[in-house]
Order: sequence, then structure tokens, then C-alpha cells
Amino acid sequence: MAPPATQFELAQPPNDAISALAFAPDSPSRLLAASWDKNVYLYETLGNSDDGSHGSLLRTFEHRAPVMDVCFGADGNEAFSAGLDWQVRRIDLETGDQTTLSKHGAAVRRVVYSREHSLLISASWDSTLHIHNPSDPSLSPVTVPLPGKPHAMAASPSKVIVAMTSRLVHIYDLAALSDALASPAASPPQPWQQRESSLKFLTRAVAAMPSDAGYATSSIEGRVAVEWFDASAESQARKYAFKCHRQQQATEGGGGGSTDVVYPVNALAFHPVHGSTFASGGGDATVALWDAEAKRRMKVYQKFADSVAALAFSADGRYLAVGVCPGFETGMEDYSGEGRTKIFIRELGENEALPKGKGK
Repeated sequence: MAPPATQFELAQPPNDAISALAFAPDSPSRLLAASWDKNVYLYETLGNSDDGSHGSLLRTFEHRAPVMDVCFGADGNEAFSAGLDWQVRRIDLETGDQTTLSKHGAAVRRVVYSREHSLLISASWDSTLHIHNPSDPSLSPVTVPLPGKPHAMAASPSKVIVAMTSRLVHIYDLAALSDALASPAASPPQPWQQRESSLKFLTRAVAAMPSDAGYATSSIEGRVAVEWFDASAESQARKYAFKCHRQQQATEGGGGGSTDVVYPVNALAFHPVHGSTFASGGGDATVALWDAEAKRRMKVYQKFADSVAALAFSADGRYLAVGVCPGFETGMEDYSGEGRTKIFIRELGENEALPKGKGK
């Protein structure tokens, strides 16, 4: 019988809301967290202290403004951050050295690194992408103008998906972006595909299938959509959207009626091994596992104390990191995540993320 799944809370969490989580490409226990408290945190998630706490904070990397996103680079000692200081930074996790790769004209919302193409892509609220090759600083970043303000971005092995305001979605071919960086042309690289989001409301998160077949997006209105890259009518007919992260609440005044309370779906992450499985996290303080191919929910985890802000699977698929902090669902004007921001690590059971009918 498979050992039971376990879940624990990391010691020394950030002091304010979590904006992103990322596991190292070469270690299932090396985790980065970006926070609104102007820091990036590096954790060793395994191992217990004498006082019974789990994991250890290895070091923090201070920024000048809240950090909106963080990702690992070529290995477990390289990271990249995006922040409200408009800068894209490279962080040497061993020495702590930070170097500015480029500066946007507004806050930088997202950064993604493609190990297949050694490319770093940043998306800013100045409505541009910057394409960098961190391994060759002599190459100036290429600027790609966008038709809207980007809110979410993800990279598959060959594509990068950028979700913007006004339901705009651009998909870029990473090889073409790499070519544009190597031999800059007069005009910026064009998107491989331009789409309209299947979701009517603002996109909050996007995650790419590790199989390179497609992606999932989520919105502020409790919905997730699954789409495929293949533009054929047959493949496009497979795309679908569904409601999730909603709760029935009894209507005031009794009468036995209830209303659907809708929460934003803040985070999405595909499982790196069972590529059809993805996790979603919402303002309803829950995390769910879904089978994208079978169009079914596999599991809903026990409710957390606050909104789920970020999710990340370890590269081997054994661990799921969950960033929990108060959301803005209640419209708190005196918002503070201090004391309520937590990072949970769930060790998945052997078949916990395995789609049904796909046993070993």
C-alpha cells in the first residue's frame, strides 16, 4: 500500500502577501517565494528543526519594491525576479549578487525562463515583453510591443502564452524569439497565434501543459478554460471552460435559498510528470486537482485559512507548494498579510495526481 500523503507548513514565511512560488529545476526541495514585502525567499523545504518546525529559510534577497514574480534559471543557483520597481533582475542564489537585466517603463508583472531556449521573457504593465538571453549579457534585450496590459504568462517547451486585458491572448514561438534576439530585425517578432480568451472576465493565471499541447487559463470569475495550440478545427473543438472555486451561501433572511459566491482563481500549475493533471487555487481558500483530458475534478484539498495566492509543483512531481495569504475578496482597505501569510508543502501520494485509468 502506498504511504499516505503528508502536508506541512514551512517555517519563517514571508511577512506579506505571496505573489509567486517556484521549485528548482534540479531539486525537489529548493523553493523560491516572491512577496509584497520586497523580498525573494529561498527555502530548503525538507528537514525538520529541533523545535519541530519544517524546512529552513536559507536566505532572503531584498528588493527596492514589492516583488511580483520569481523563477529559476538554468539551474538551482540562478533566479530571475520581476517587481514594482520596473526592473528585471538576475539573482545569484549562492552569492546573493543581483544584476539588472533590463528596465521596463512600468511594473513588471511576470517573468518566465525557457531552459530549452535559454531565454528569459518579462511581461510589463508598460504593455511590452522584453526577451533576454541571460547567458550572453552582450545581447541587448528585444522589446515586443503588446496590444494590452499583460496579467499572466507561461512557457511550454516551444511556446510562451501571454494573457492580457480585453481578453487578448498572444502565443509566441520561442525559437522565433530566440532568432530575433540573435539577429535583431527592424520590426519586432510577431505572435505565432492571436486568440481571444474563452473567459469573459479578466485572466488571473495561465499554465502551460508540459506535453507542449496546450494551456489552461483562469479568471477572476471562478472559471478555468483548457485550450490546445493546434489551430485545426478538430483540436479547437476540444477546448472547454468550466466553473470552479465557488461556494453556496445561504441567502439572508432564510427561506432556504442560496446564492453562488464566486471567487477568483488565482493560481494554476500543471503536474510535470502526469501532464494531463493540473492544480488550481482560489480565493475560496481551496486547491483542486483536475484531469484536463478527462474533463473531471480529481480531488479537492482541505480548506486553508486564507486565499490561495500561488502554486508550484516540484520538478519530480512529488511536492506541491501552496502560498496562502489574505486575499482582497473582502475589500480590506487596511490590508496586511503579516502573520497570516503561510507556505504549505504537500507531499503527494503515489497515485494522487495520476489520472484515472492510467495506472502503472
